[in-house]
Order: sequence, then structure tokens, then C-alpha cells
Amino acid sequence: MNNQNIAYINFLGIIIVSAILSGAYYFQFVMHEYPCPLCLLQRVCFFGLMFGLFLNLRFGFSSAHYGLSILSALLGAGISYRQILLHICPSPTDHGFGTPAFGMHLYSWALIAFLSGILAIALLLLYSGQFEKKENHQLSPGFKVLANWAFVLCFLLALTNGLATFFECGIGFCPDDPDSYMIFNGEWW
Repeated sequence: MNNQNIAYINFLGIIIVSAILSGAYYFQFVMHEYPCPLCLLQRVCFFGLMFGLFLNLRFGFSSAHYGLSILSALLGAGISYRQILLHICPSPTDHGFGTPAFGMHLYSWALIAFLSGILAIALLLLYSGQFEKKENHQLSPGFKVLANWAFVLCFLLALTNGLATFFECGIGFCPDDPDSYMIFNGEWW
């Protein structure tokens, strides 16, 4: 396996995480299911996972970049697991948070995604040739265009998330069970 293939795998990871976040945005903006504070934290962890992969594409492969992604995924897995535990024995009035997708809630899917990301990055770390300095940063010019598109995609998703979170929470604490955007109700804090 050469560095070009490793770069494509990093790029594919960014696309997969972007698709996951886009699915969460679908639930938020189309189905009007506002994310809870734990959901917002999971999104931040997805951005951390994606950012480490992006750093590999932009600045060359580094175990530190992979480490950032793994740490973000570990934190996200812990947050997802916490949310699963909150709803593991639902009462007759508590059927979990949000509408299930393919039979499971988004926080359950997030746990699977974070654990899968950790496994995939651990497998990538087994290929030590990517860290040799002689060809570490020798990606094709066409792939550099893809890396720039990956940055634009990451940036737009993060910007959208930041604005939506501001509209939902204002400048204060986010509600535990949000039902609207606080900022549109005149509640800033």
C-alpha cells in the first residue's frame, strides 16, 4: 500500500463522517428534531475525528494527527455510551431521544461510528511506510484539489453546526430537551 492509497482512505473517512453529520442535519433541519447537549458534543467529536484526517491530507501523515482523531473518537464514544445508558431502560413515557433511524437512535449509531473510526485508524497506523519523510507529502496535484475540497466541506459543516447551535442555545446553556431555537423565541441566555 502506498501513500496515495492511504491518502484516499483518509479522504474517504472525511466523506463518511461528513455523511454522518449531514444525516444529523437532516433530522435537525427537515424533521425538526433539535439536538440535545450530548448530541452537540458528539458532533464536536466527529469534527475532531475529521480534523485529524484532514491534517494528514494537508500537512503529511503523522501519528499525532491520527492520535487527535482517535482521542476525539474515544471521547465521542464515551459521550454516546453515556447517552445510551440514559435511555437503556426506558419508561413508558421515555422511548429514547429522537426518531430511530434503521431501528436505532442516532446516539447508538454514533457509538458504532466512533468505534469503527478507532478501528480503521488503528489499522492505518499499522502501515509504517506512510511516516517515512522521503515520500510522506508527495501526493498528486489532483489529490491536493480533493484535499482542498475536504477542507471546504469540513469548514462548511462546522460553520453550519456553530450557527445552528447558537440559534438553539443562544449564549447560555443548551436546554436538555430542546423543542425550538431559543434565539427565535427571544431567549438569548
